[in-house]
Amino acid sequence: MILAGDIGGTNARLAYFQPQNGHLRLLAERVFPSREHSELGEIVEQFLEESGTRPEVACFGIAGPVRNGRVETSNLPWVIEQSRLARQIRLPATLLINDLEASAWGIGALEKTDLVPLNRVKGPAVGNQAVIAPGTGLGEAGMFWDGTGHHVFACEGGHTDFGPQDDLQIELLRFLQKRFGHVSYERIVSGPGLVNVYEFLRDGGREKETPKVAAQMKRGDPAAAISRAALDAACPLALKALDVWISVFGAEASNLALKTMATGGLFLAGGISPKILPKLKEPLFMQAFLHKGRLRPLVESIPVQVVTNEKAGLLGAARCAAARGSQG
Repeated sequence: MILAGDIGGTNARLAYFQPQNGHLRLLAERVFPSREHSELGEIVEQFLEESGTRPEVACFGIAGPVRNGRVETSNLPWVIEQSRLARQIRLPATLLINDLEASAWGIGALEKTDLVPLNRVKGPAVGNQAVIAPGTGLGEAGMFWDGTGHHVFACEGGHTDFGPQDDLQIELLRFLQKRFGHVSYERIVSGPGLVNVYEFLRDGGREKETPKVAAQMKRGDPAAAISRAALDAACPLALKALDVWISVFGAEASNLALKTMATGGLFLAGGISPKILPKLKEPLFMQAFLHKGRLRPLVESIPVQVVTNEKAGLLGAARCAAARGSQG
């Protein structure tokens, strides 16, 4: 029995999996609002108590850099230590990995129906792969190809310096520098980042705010309200904000593909990508992705696919637990 966790800044997903005929069978799952809890151990203990089942191994994908079994979460006020968590839940075989590391592990477990291609490439795609996932933050990971299989590695590429591509994006950079000082890609390509772009356009008087959208932003998740209004073409400001967001997303996805030489494919994961799929299918994303000057022929050869299975991170944590548990 494997306990898997996909722990993000908004939701903490926990699930039990059982290996069966080379696949992982989902037995039980629960989603907890992350911010309603003071620590991960509290959530895991509650899940174990409610299920009445004891796993043999556990692996948790955490949104943040994991170093020496310890992580300070990027978008939550949590510090998680692998050894302490293992003692707390009384399970020595407890692993902590980066959440995008978990998503990358999950790619190998996906079916064709879990992926939506944004481009068509000629011939087989072989080589390294990469995953980029906007959500509460911006996660990135790579998969090194050794000639026979992929080896997952985590990175913190979402926190690299934002590189504007046109005059409007240069103004956006200056706006965000005043607000944050250092401006990473995560300040734009994330849920809170979409709100930053919206406020930049609104405060600069480029588009007028729609009262209905403003009210929806105050009542609930502001990023979700903006993206809904953009998808429905109900607000020019929201639509412009999402277009700018998608352009920056496409550019950074391509940056990641180049830095990892992801000739085996790039995967768009996370909570936002599948929700804005109609917009990602429009030309804007791929135009930004392909805008790489002399390296355009290389990025044209890289297949880009959207991951629509929201359980990819959970599946990946379970696959990692199964692989590393068998090694132990």
